[in-house]
Amino acid sequence: MLNRNYLMESAEETFRLDIKTNIQQVEKQALWAGLKPGMRVADMGCGSGPTTFTLHRLIQPGGEIVGADFSRDRIDYANKHYSSPGIEYICRDIRHHLDDLGMFDFIWVRFVLEYYLSDSFDIVKSLSRALKPGGILCLIDLDHNCLNHYGLPPRLEKIFFKMMNALEANNNFDFYAGRKLYSYLYDLKYQSIDVNLEPHHLIFGKIADTDDFNWTKKMEVAAKRSGYQFEDYTGGYGDFVKEFNTFFKDPRRFTYTPVISCKGIKPLV
Repeated sequence: MLNRNYLMESAEETFRLDIKTNIQQVEKQALWAGLKPGMRVADMGCGSGPTTFTLHRLIQPGGEIVGADFSRDRIDYANKHYSSPGIEYICRDIRHHLDDLGMFDFIWVRFVLEYYLSDSFDIVKSLSRALKPGGILCLIDLDHNCLNHYGLPPRLEKIFFKMMNALEANNNFDFYAGRKLYSYLYDLKYQSIDVNLEPHHLIFGKIADTDDFNWTKKMEVAAKRSGYQFEDYTGGYGDFVKEFNTFFKDPRRFTYTPVISCKGIKPLV
């Protein structure tokens, strides 16, 4: 069943989340954050399961992981395609209490908080209660998400930013989630906080099929759900999507998005 409160929800969202996951990047980020064999881990907002499966491999031998997502469709997909002994997938809204899940050595929250502009710090505080003292909380999110394009035609650039403002106002979406992560851990008095910044999207020249599908689908769904009317286009929403796709397939286009990773250790007292 589709969850219409989730900005990117569509019939193809489970597939989009699956194919866009960069396993090498997940491994690099998790090892940087301090993931080790034997840990009990929570992957909050696990989506279709490839990240949970990768984290599970990195905590062997002896590690266990719980992947939580509010979408029953994605949990069913994860159980079908990314199951293994030591992995438990549960359907859960991470905005609600998680006390029944027990305590964790490591909690991973990647590309989740951007969908909760007004709730993100409360979500982090709630998750922190499920982390053992001395455990690691790793928050990862994009910053200036979808906003860094060079070569946009003037009309498209103007409407593009109007649509983004509508998404922020109407859909609780946070385009600047990444830059806030450090302050969350700081305000919760986490120790040994560290931050890493690197490119997530870096697209130039001929576009790869996975990037083409990911961005086309992102723009189609986000534009439709933003509530913006696209009155500057004779054909409305459809003409906007066509113009964006023409721009995005042009090998002259340059697009990038920073990803910010932040880790910290929960105080012992």
